Amino acid sequence: MEKVFFGKIVHSKSFDELEVIPDGYLAVKDGKIVAVGPKVDFESLAGKDSFEQITLSESQFLLPGFIDCHIHAPQAPNIGLGLDKDLLGWLKSYTFPLESQYKDVGFAHQVYSAVVRDTLASGTTCACYFATIYNESNKVLTDEIIRQGQRAFVGKVSSNRLCPDNYIESGTEDSVRDNVEFIEYVLEKNVDRVKPIITPRFAITCDMELMKKLGELAERYNLNIQSHISESLGEVKSVKDFYPANKHYSDVYDEAKLLTKRCVMAHGVHLEDEELKVLSERGTSVAHCPCSNTNLGSGMCDVKRLLAANVKVGLGTDVSGGNRIAIYEVMRAALDVSHHLNMMKKQDVKGTGRVAAGTKANEEYVPLNYKQAVYLATLGGAEAMAIADKVGNFTPGKEFDALLVDVSLYPTNRYQLPAVLTQEKSPEELLLELVQKFVYVGDDRNILRVFVAGQQVK
Repeated sequence: MEKVFFGKIVHSKSFDELEVIPDGYLAVKDGKIVAVGPKVDFESLAGKDSFEQITLSESQFLLPGFIDCHIHAPQAPNIGLGLDKDLLGWLKSYTFPLESQYKDVGFAHQVYSAVVRDTLASGTTCACYFATIYNESNKVLTDEIIRQGQRAFVGKVSSNRLCPDNYIESGTEDSVRDNVEFIEYVLEKNVDRVKPIITPRFAITCDMELMKKLGELAERYNLNIQSHISESLGEVKSVKDFYPANKHYSDVYDEAKLLTKRCVMAHGVHLEDEELKVLSERGTSVAHCPCSNTNLGSGMCDVKRLLAANVKVGLGTDVSGGNRIAIYEVMRAALDVSHHLNMMKKQDVKGTGRVAAGTKANEEYVPLNYKQAVYLATLGGAEAMAIADKVGNFTPGKEFDALLVDVSLYPTNRYQLPAVLTQEKSPEELLLELVQKFVYVGDDRNILRVFVAGQQVK
């Protein structure tokens, strides 16, 4: 494949730098980006005549593909259910009963084909999936991802205690054996964009022996790791009760050698300052899941606090605690939570035990903006998943995971702007307004094409 796109190009270069090219070009060869820049520079590109040319309309732009750092594929049928409960009650009433059904491979086929289809249609070019404890259905998810062309990490869930009798691993040895079987199944597929990921459910449902064995598997096979941390206050208390000798929640995982530079922990709502230092030192990242944190009443994660502590952050839908399967919805929720935190910090909170408004710390707090939300959904997610050398933005040499977005379509074009509002704005300002429209009100109808490693998958 040799293609060159002419038109508007948008991508993050860092948390605070969103590059916009109003009249640009992006050249792709063999699935990788070979050049990007102003259109006038295309004439000097070697071999330029061999590229198929695609010209975007005035209302279209290229954006890097979204990265979902935390999604439970088997929970999709439960989306929108049980959200009147707290985390542990929701797990008992809805999640464990549903996940136990994936012994049925036919059911797995039905659900997983739809999950991969719907995430791709929503612009998720890379997803980090929790699966279940059942390898046969985990293989179905892997095969479906490969068939539909998505980039993904797939995790066989490990949990050997405090789960229902019909949904629990029989012991450490069996769990390790099943993990090895699944890891080797995925690796034997030899598809570079699909990898296994070590997946202890969380510290409550895994004993230390199992977690240490999982840490050894991650090292042996050089794999990424995913789990949950400090999602709710009840969960944090339970971890302290089960591991009284450990300093804090993060120390439990650290003892098992699970906190690595290739580890992503979902939530991190209630992390202590000392824990942030540990995560930063280990290079461990956090998947911010604002939809589920709100739905289950877990709390509001202060992303700015994590980033200030040098902890990498990406976004996660956390289906089905999260009631949205699209990362663009999570971007909006992240912005909402950040603004709510800002308002809480600056309002009068006398008598609540929190610092009152008007303090220097509160006055200096600045919430996330939409440009930073784009970073979290793209490059930030790639950094969190330790794949920023491959994807996340349009740096030459990276694989072309991208979305072709059109804001002339409903719902972003529901109302017609008078032309006078655009007369004195620069091309860069007008492009940023297209991006802003998509971030705040766009949906899958605005995503015309989806590319993964240069291949169109939608």
